[in-house]
Amino acid sequence: MKRWWKWAIAALLLALLAAGILRALSGRKAQQAALAANTQAQTVVELTPADLVAATERALQVGVPISGTVRAVNSAVVKARVAGEVQALVVREGDAVKAGQVVARIEPSEYQARQRQAQQQADAAKAQVAIAQRQLDNNQALVKQGFISSTALDTSQANLAGAQATYHAAQAAVDIATKSVNDSVLVAPMAGLVAQRLVQPGERVGVDARILEIVDLRQLELEATLSASDALDVRVGQSAVLQLDTDSNRAARTLTAKVARINPTVQAGSRSVVVYLALPATEGLRQGTFLQGVLGTGEATALAVPVTAVRTDKPAPYVQVVQNNQIAHLPVTTGQSGEQAGERFVAVTGLPVGTQVVRGSLGPLREGTTVKLSGTLVPTAAPAASTPTPAR
Repeated sequence: MKRWWKWAIAALLLALLAAGILRALSGRKAQQAALAANTQAQTVVELTPADLVAATERALQVGVPISGTVRAVNSAVVKARVAGEVQALVVREGDAVKAGQVVARIEPSEYQARQRQAQQQADAAKAQVAIAQRQLDNNQALVKQGFISSTALDTSQANLAGAQATYHAAQAAVDIATKSVNDSVLVAPMAGLVAQRLVQPGERVGVDARILEIVDLRQLELEATLSASDALDVRVGQSAVLQLDTDSNRAARTLTAKVARINPTVQAGSRSVVVYLALPATEGLRQGTFLQGVLGTGEATALAVPVTAVRTDKPAPYVQVVQNNQIAHLPVTTGQSGEQAGERFVAVTGLPVGTQVVRGSLGPLREGTTVKLSGTLVPTAAPAASTPTPAR
């Protein structure tokens, strides 16, 4: 009997404990639901006309994104043509040089000695030519008088020809030695600015060692790489709007370039095409500067919204619109993108013409959020549906 009472009391306690837990959980859920409903009822987003843009048909400048590095059309690398110790290298990065200006010297003592040696060998060979010539003249007189045979005359002629060949070879050696002496003086092949100084005075270099790099900044071009599909619409003479990124305290600089050349071959490996765009003379633009922008390839008319207004944080792209005083998410299908009045737009389908789309600068807004426009509720009527004109 006592044992039965113990089990009954334990069961009663467990039942009371379970009932208390369920009551606490139900109260918490009700409180959270009431708080969420109250929060949603109280959340009102106030928008200004600048925060909205109407989805309308726009004439877009269609193009392909382009980016690349600025290169000087004319550049040159001064290389050592003989081995030796670098001397008289006084120019540095940023110094201006003229065409033909001496920029460095290679220590010439060894090459001057070789030149003297070759010259002396040539003088000795020239003396042998004179001796062979006199011997030939004497033998010709003796043959006429009948004192020697014609065979001896033939031998004298052969000796003269051999001496002359030796002299010519020695003279060629002199020319080679003289060229080495001249090559020890390094001159600028073009006018421009020194971009790199790759060695220091006193450093010993070998043949073809890079000494200086010279660039001419008076004529610059952008070397950009495009995919083979994008390059199909690119033609010589098309214009591109490029931007030079600057720090946050300065506005980006805009440049206009034109396609000057298109590489006729596709690069191995990447299967891309290199396009060269002529840049205008711009103060402060340097070789190696990175530029990016859009290369215009045509025009298209389509129902479009700003690119930043299309959100991709869901499985399908969508835009945030204002309907019946609330935020709604409408899925869209994107098409071509282009520029209009300095802003980039993208063609979309699935939106009624005139729909008020929230700009991307506001970030994500929850569906159902109440919206006010400058303190006044947005008109509740949604725009009538219309079929947009596809991009041409």
